[in-house]
Amino acid sequence: MREQLEALRDEALQLVNQASTQKELNDVRIKYLGKKGPITEVLRGMGKLSAEERPVVGEIANAVRGVIQTELEQRLVDVKQQEMDAKLALEAIDVTLPGRPKQVGQAHLLQQVTDEIEDIFMGLGYTIAEGPEVEQDLFNFEMLNLPKDHPARDMQDSFYITDEILMRTHTSPVQARTMLASKGEPIRILCPGKVYRRDEDDATHSHQFMQVEGLVVGEDISMADLKGTLEAFVKQMFGEAREIRLRPSFFPFTEPSVEVDVSCFKCGGKGCNICKQTGWIEILGAGMVHPHVLEMAEYDSTKMSGFAFGMGIERIAMLKYGVDDIRHFYTNDVRFSEQF
Repeated sequence: MREQLEALRDEALQLVNQASTQKELNDVRIKYLGKKGPITEVLRGMGKLSAEERPVVGEIANAVRGVIQTELEQRLVDVKQQEMDAKLALEAIDVTLPGRPKQVGQAHLLQQVTDEIEDIFMGLGYTIAEGPEVEQDLFNFEMLNLPKDHPARDMQDSFYITDEILMRTHTSPVQARTMLASKGEPIRILCPGKVYRRDEDDATHSHQFMQVEGLVVGEDISMADLKGTLEAFVKQMFGEAREIRLRPSFFPFTEPSVEVDVSCFKCGGKGCNICKQTGWIEILGAGMVHPHVLEMAEYDSTKMSGFAFGMGIERIAMLKYGVDDIRHFYTNDVRFSEQF
């Protein structure tokens, strides 16, 4: 029995030393130390031995098992290290090779212009306010002095979802919501975002476009404050040489209302094809907040006043960067975007 166990030990140790993978070592362990292995069979058959042979054979069998187990564990450590070394060699990174350049993108032109407008007005003390694009008729029209039967609604032919829910036609609902939430306190906000109108899609119109509106409400706010604010914006946006002029107009939510023109960037006011020989380019609408709008938002119109203005971001971008077709902004043509 001693010779048989020692032969099994030598055979197992030889296979352990020859093993080069963890799988091969596991196979040796199962073959010699598993439940059906020869050493286990020897231990199970000890009942057939005499009382004198039993402790001797048991001691030898356990010693052989211990030697094989120890060698397996030591060899496993070596094999794992060899496998790791081989893997590292295979996956080694040559730090002397040039790196793979990443393609760096940039903000869309409309986002660039929006950010620039926001920076200018935040520098003037404004905060950014946002609201839902799916809006209630109450905030989109009624609280802006546009009741359901008002003819001025025809100028903003709308996408209605229900009789009372629509895609907002301007960002003015954000102004109404902010005034209500302000509980009669002064505010100075800028409201950028997407708006929607059932319009013809051509070189200068789109059914969905970007708009930014501003609103200031406080004591002793005047038309002079409005003009000074817009002059500061125009000079920062288009250059110090630019001038503005105000022309009377009509908006239901402001009184008085004005259209704002900027002196032509190309001809400097002399007249050209860009300004249609007038020397001026219309860029936005503005006016003093209508007292009725203030009162609906729970402001005391005898003490508080304000001004509002609104402009299309696409129009500002087209004028500043010479874009001749509004549809370029939405075709996702990388060749167009890369120019800016």
